[in-house]
Amino acid sequence: MKEIKPGPGCEGRIALVSAPWPLFDRPSIQLGSLKAFLEKGLPELRVDAFHVYLKIAQAIGYPLYHVVSERSWMAESPYAALLYPDRMETVARYWNRKGRGHPRLKSTDFDDLCGQIEAASLAILDTKPWDAYFLVGFSICLAQLTSSLYFIREIKRRAPRLRIVAGGSACAGALGEGLIETVPEIDYVIRGEGELPLLQLTEAIRVSPGCTPLPDIPGLIHRRGPPAKDTDHQVPDLDELPIPNYTDYFRDLASSGPRHAFLPKLPLEMSRGCWWNKGGTGCAFCNLNLQWSGYRAKSPEKTVLEIDTLVNRHQVLSLSFMDNLLPAKGLEERFHAIRGLGLDLRLFSEIRAKTSRAVLDAMASAGMREVQVGIEALSTGLLKKLKKGTTAMDNLEIMKNCESPHLPDLTGNLILGFPSSDSQDAAETLDHLTFAFPFRPLKGIDLWLGYGSPLWRDPDRYGIRIQGSHSEYRHLIPREELGKLRLMMLGYHGAVKQQRRMWTPVRKKLAEWRAFYDRMHQGPGFEPILSYRDGQTFLIIYERRLDDEPMTHRLKGTSRAIYLFCETQRSMAEILDQFPQFGEERITPFLRMMVDKQLMFREGERYLSLAVPSRHKA
Repeated sequence: MKEIKPGPGCEGRIALVSAPWPLFDRPSIQLGSLKAFLEKGLPELRVDAFHVYLKIAQAIGYPLYHVVSERSWMAESPYAALLYPDRMETVARYWNRKGRGHPRLKSTDFDDLCGQIEAASLAILDTKPWDAYFLVGFSICLAQLTSSLYFIREIKRRAPRLRIVAGGSACAGALGEGLIETVPEIDYVIRGEGELPLLQLTEAIRVSPGCTPLPDIPGLIHRRGPPAKDTDHQVPDLDELPIPNYTDYFRDLASSGPRHAFLPKLPLEMSRGCWWNKGGTGCAFCNLNLQWSGYRAKSPEKTVLEIDTLVNRHQVLSLSFMDNLLPAKGLEERFHAIRGLGLDLRLFSEIRAKTSRAVLDAMASAGMREVQVGIEALSTGLLKKLKKGTTAMDNLEIMKNCESPHLPDLTGNLILGFPSSDSQDAAETLDHLTFAFPFRPLKGIDLWLGYGSPLWRDPDRYGIRIQGSHSEYRHLIPREELGKLRLMMLGYHGAVKQQRRMWTPVRKKLAEWRAFYDRMHQGPGFEPILSYRDGQTFLIIYERRLDDEPMTHRLKGTSRAIYLFCETQRSMAEILDQFPQFGEERITPFLRMMVDKQLMFREGERYLSLAVPSRHKA
């Protein structure tokens, strides 16, 4: 079959699109990276990047957009109703049920919201010169499926000869194959990293815009081509990547007027992939790295150059590292180098629970203000099942460290109801939660089974049976179409109700924790719930209490020294070696007393002090 020939005179122009619902307050790193790479490889090519989600956020209001974008299933709902108008009532009922617990969502009329979104979307669609492009690329990630399909369908209606290529995490592997088999408007799918396949696809179409078949491009699935090969095509050295180009986003924001003005955050990356997932043996639930093979990191010099360039180019100081996992080696030196720029930055990153206090200090000195930590569990037995490579004490230690006034704020999740978790895991979690109350609360989340995760690859090991696409999709997508698609979130059978009952007490404890912490931190300023002041020969621990005066504990001499020594978790052998003048028979009662008072945490023969210094120690 012949290739569809693009419109005349459009060989020098392509468009990249990111549909709702990414966070509105930052440009798309996918679009920025691809635009810069294409412009570097083909200097004569014009690349227009459309951050459609920003315009939709302005149309419905930033606060409402933010609330919806944080809830993946609800985010898929409005465009599902627009894609399948005959299902509007079904989707509306689903929206109303899911939004029942949130005041803003509960008060939002779904029909009105869809009308606003449709009007804004049509305004975008009708004002862009789609016939002027020979290729349009879509980046499709979490919560962007129905919105992307809506824009793809409408663009193809307006420009039937236009070629459309889709990529992103929602197109990895078999997910992309399902899309191209089900959605006739999509001509190509990139199943892995986007830069090299998109560049080669662009070059091939420009060289032969007519009917010559495309060459075999690794990582690209072609509707009229041979069966997809299980291959990826990656940039071997990330230092070869140009600095992301976010000019289109900032131009759109500036043109929106003062009513919609805000200071965005800049996304950037030090690395791609996950070094913990070496050999496919990473966290059991994780499918975040489907589009990448292996782990690659930029050099420290490249990272510093990108930060300096982007900050000065766009005149903003808030940055978010989008890495799934920061480099394991040299992280302290990297952040010292970032600090050397002399910029008053506000940084965000995801990090592992084993990140040391020294690295946290270096991050804070560079401007790190918030970290999302892969906690996932407070039971060491459950952490082993999750294949996290951490312990409950590791998690409590970083939660404690991040409670220090000068270190980044911590956010994290607890996975509740993981398949094969048992009553001992739940009981251990409940016990350990009582030691965590002085620290920022974690959010309890239900497990969702992700395509490509170790859990998906080996369901028998975890006692589950995969049942296909997640049952929530049935409220959004017609049955006949849903049966053809292969989607990122899947459903499963296997003691789901039993797991929910078993973890109900933990859910209640998490709610109690949140209420306690919020009450303890009402009012101005921040004062840790459990802190100490050091008198050099003695130590005073302050334990703030709800509706009562603080309780104080004074430790003198060796007791003080042992408590400070255990600021980093220590084994009994290490403690005895550090204090040889005191035998185990004298040290053990002290440690037991500290644990009983919940001033220290014990796991096996290891101990961790839980109070944080009341001020930054030089």
